[in-house]
Amino acid sequence: MVAGKFSEKASTPAPASRVPVRTAIASRLIALLSIFMNNGSSVDNVVKALKGDLDRYSPGEKLPSSRALVERFGVSPVTVSRALAVLAAQGLVRTRPGSGAFRAPVEPRTPNPPDTSWQEVSLSAEQAATAAEHGERTVDASSVLATLAVPAPDVIAMNSGYLYSGLQPERELASALARAGRRPNAWTSPPIEGVEELRAWFARQIGGAVRAADVLITAGGQSALTTALRALTAPGAPVLVESPTYPGMLAVARACGARPVPVPVGVDGLRTDLLEKAFRATGARLLVCQPLFHNPTGTVLSQKGRAEVLHIARSAGAFVLEDDFARHLAHADAAPVPAPLAADDPDGTVVHVRSLTKATSPSLRVAALTARGPVMERLRAIQVVENFFVPRPLQEAAAELVAAPGWGRHLRTVARGLHERRRAMVAALAAEVPELSLARVPVGGLHLWLRLPEGTDDTGLVAAALRAGVAIAPGRFYFPAEAPAPHVRLSFAATAGTTEIAEGVRRLRSALDRY
Repeated sequence: MVAGKFSEKASTPAPASRVPVRTAIASRLIALLSIFMNNGSSVDNVVKALKGDLDRYSPGEKLPSSRALVERFGVSPVTVSRALAVLAAQGLVRTRPGSGAFRAPVEPRTPNPPDTSWQEVSLSAEQAATAAEHGERTVDASSVLATLAVPAPDVIAMNSGYLYSGLQPERELASALARAGRRPNAWTSPPIEGVEELRAWFARQIGGAVRAADVLITAGGQSALTTALRALTAPGAPVLVESPTYPGMLAVARACGARPVPVPVGVDGLRTDLLEKAFRATGARLLVCQPLFHNPTGTVLSQKGRAEVLHIARSAGAFVLEDDFARHLAHADAAPVPAPLAADDPDGTVVHVRSLTKATSPSLRVAALTARGPVMERLRAIQVVENFFVPRPLQEAAAELVAAPGWGRHLRTVARGLHERRRAMVAALAAEVPELSLARVPVGGLHLWLRLPEGTDDTGLVAAALRAGVAIAPGRFYFPAEAPAPHVRLSFAATAGTTEIAEGVRRLRSALDRY
């Protein structure tokens, strides 16, 4: 007996006088159970049969009606409906309410996903050849992502290297961008080296004998470091770097195939007594340093150290790549900051990097690369090959921003905001986590550099802190070789203020207790 017909007979109750009520109910339950037990196989049978018939229909042609299919297969309308739904899900038919089912148009065959596995072989072979002949090239962004990654909204960001939005000159930037857009030829191609007005401003800021002709505008400080390292190093060449130092620079150096060689940082900045030995031992022709508010320790190279760095580099016939990233990040209680090394360098030993990004917004990626002599032509050539030029509207906006009366007010606001946040973080750490050692309270920059108790795994603590709701940066990324001790870097600049800092340190305390 067909399930559908059985269902119709079972749905008609027998007269109470002939069949007891319990018997009628039982009969209906048995019938329904039979339908459910046979339904799955019936749907599969109908699907298979209809698949075999589809070639008889042109794309878009209507299939037989549901009633016709019920009669053909001897099943219920529900079974037919479910079978058509399966075919629709498989993309073989399309159903239109009130119109019926139609054979689906033949879709173009989706190509197989591209097979890029060959690149693993090619890149490995290229790296192996480079390592054998010169030096290994390692492209690894993990250290940079540790500070660029934006944590979840409920996580307090103490890992960032940028200002909190409330400290950024958002209104001034908007006005500068609007004015820049109205400048004549604002959307034409700029000079390759950069807009003259902006180059002249950077030259005046650096001072000394630096001229606008010595300045090349780049797309942010990271781009400037990349261009400079490519120009000043060869694969396999040693590069002297501070230890600890900025991980983004280390990542660029390794990507260029250079070999970072550490020179320790002391209480007065770079250890110049070890610098001369490092030049002699390695034959290096480049030193990369951050003399002002060093990242991550916050130290300032002493006046004696500044003179010694220049003298030692000149004697070695080497360049000094000066990363002056924190020039506009002095705190309100800082003494007047020393001039850049480039201002005291008439001989072209120093290649100087100065960025506007840190003091303004992560998206104002405008910086200056300053050099004198033949090296400028090499820097310019690499800039042209890699980037052509920095978009003119962005350069014009930067020029408008730094020339406006509000620029000075903004820098004073940043100085007060950083000072307030730094004091709050130092006090909170002393009260909540005194086992973390702070060797220096910086008077500039964005962060604190903390030594962990011996035996602490910095990456394990970073993971525990993130689970507790605060993001911090592991210290091991800041060392070009093995870390002499575990550290973490805590940024106060990206926090909303003192209340959030106190809560972030409390969460760090909780993470340490659980860790």
